[in-house]
Amino acid sequence: MIKKYLILGSFLASGFLFAQNKNTEEADELFANYRYVDAIDEYLELVDKGKANTYVYKQLGDSYYKIFNIQEASKWYSKAVQKKQDAETYYNYAQTLKSQGKYEEANKQLDVFAKMEPKDPRAIIHLENPNYIPKLSSDEAKFTVEKLTYSSKEFTDFGPVSVGNTLYFVSTRNKSNKKDKWSNQPFLDIFKVDQNGKAEPEPIENLNTNHHDGPVTISKDGNLMVFSKDGHEEGLFKKGKGRTKIAQQGLYLAKKVNGEWKYIKPLSINSSEYSVTHPALSDDGKTLYFASDMPGGLGDTDLWKVSFSENSLGKPVNLGDKINTPAKEGFPSVRENVLYFSTNGKQGLGGFDVFSFDLENGEKAENMGTPINTEKDDFSFSMDLDNKNGYFASNRDGIDQLYIAEGICKAELLNLIKDEETQAIIANAEVAILDEQGNKIISTQTNEKGEVSFEVSCEQSYQLEISNPGYETKMVTIAQPVDGVNKKEILLTPEEVEITETEVKLDNIYFEFDKSFITQQGAKELDKLVRVMQKYPEMNIMVKSHTDSKGSASYNKKLSNERAQSTVQYLISKGISKDRLSGQGMGSTEPKIDCGANCTEDEDAQNRRSEFIIVKK
Repeated sequence: MIKKYLILGSFLASGFLFAQNKNTEEADELFANYRYVDAIDEYLELVDKGKANTYVYKQLGDSYYKIFNIQEASKWYSKAVQKKQDAETYYNYAQTLKSQGKYEEANKQLDVFAKMEPKDPRAIIHLENPNYIPKLSSDEAKFTVEKLTYSSKEFTDFGPVSVGNTLYFVSTRNKSNKKDKWSNQPFLDIFKVDQNGKAEPEPIENLNTNHHDGPVTISKDGNLMVFSKDGHEEGLFKKGKGRTKIAQQGLYLAKKVNGEWKYIKPLSINSSEYSVTHPALSDDGKTLYFASDMPGGLGDTDLWKVSFSENSLGKPVNLGDKINTPAKEGFPSVRENVLYFSTNGKQGLGGFDVFSFDLENGEKAENMGTPINTEKDDFSFSMDLDNKNGYFASNRDGIDQLYIAEGICKAELLNLIKDEETQAIIANAEVAILDEQGNKIISTQTNEKGEVSFEVSCEQSYQLEISNPGYETKMVTIAQPVDGVNKKEILLTPEEVEITETEVKLDNIYFEFDKSFITQQGAKELDKLVRVMQKYPEMNIMVKSHTDSKGSASYNKKLSNERAQSTVQYLISKGISKDRLSGQGMGSTEPKIDCGANCTEDEDAQNRRSEFIIVKK
């Protein structure tokens, strides 16, 4: 036992000697006296001479941290933690990383801190949500996907089209139908289902035949339908081998009359030589898109368009090689000038993938990516009338079933920053966006038009922190934004620091409880004093730090003196000569409100203050 104790004591002593030694004595003394700027110079000299170790790196990290130089603090902490440090070092390092937006790295350091100090409130908060990483909207996924409850592996469903509360689709669920000899499943019928109700899907009797019917497209007003079906009744056959006749798909018009669909007529583009199928109407109802193997295409089946009205059609036009390939293209749909379609001819994730194409400015069809597309067949995608949610079919579970792709709301915060008095735009203003917990997500600058934008999700609120030299820093709360562009004009108030005969008046400089290092809020306020002292180069300032009456007199005196010295060191780090500065901790000896031991919270808050006394103008 004694030997173990001696060995342990020897180990601890040797570790201490490795940390603090004669080389660091002068720097350590400066650090202990809150002269962080001078201490930094001494520690850096040890680095230059090759006499630094992880203790010196830690001290450099602490010194920079206490004067809110986050970049340098992070740099030296990263070197310090190459060997084991005290818990607070890991916590401080994590805070510097968070300030830089490096949340994954910060979480790793917080994991170490929490393991060393599991009962610390900061550790408890971290452990409650250890994977917390504030973020903006993700570019990787635009939808979340879920299978529709009434679609099952008992039958094939596809071709969903949403109109209001009604979803139309085609299905083999009518078991009384004859079976298609090719698939050994019942012929397809057109069904509809009320998405708000609990009723089962029901067939549209007036349109379904004894052969394949569907898929469909419906006008935005819900009163006109174009649907595809086998051409048996119309005599649209193509000769096969021997005496076999192969029915071609054709497109047909139906109209809603007294709430029921009524078959009207076949479309003029139908043919016994090729199929015309998979109809899709544009939002204005003037263009009909479809799939066909008609002559003039690029491959198996291509996508085409034709001008459309209830009474006549134009001449079909092939959509070209930006969309079509030598392979199969099909299942077009259109919403807000975006064409959605499926193909197995473009690079994708599996068999058939869903692609989108901007009909106005598109140069290339874009794969919709996961979770829409998988290694299986994913097809017949269409957006609802609000252009928020999509519907599609996939055989990812072994058979074609229906899925809803619920749109992830994504918003753009577009902000214009201007001068409150002159209405002039402010370029190069610093704008940071913070999450609900006050963590800085990203910081950027306004452009030459005074604008700055952020892509965000709609699930939470945000704060913007706008700062610019010569202006008051402004915090703006953005309640949960709506999908799309959220425009906001933000006015900055020109900075007016009150200078009396005896004092430069700033807003209170806040410190963390029982701490003396400069916070981000404190740095913003002290930067005003820096600008004042740069404007008046003869001005000398004494920093007086006060506490409330809680705690012992000796404790308050010590803490206030540490805070005064930290404030002075911050000002020196910003280029103000130390000859122009002094600091004094007053503890609770000079209360602003003399309320003794009976102070209210508000009175205590007023007594906790920093004063910037003009020693020389």
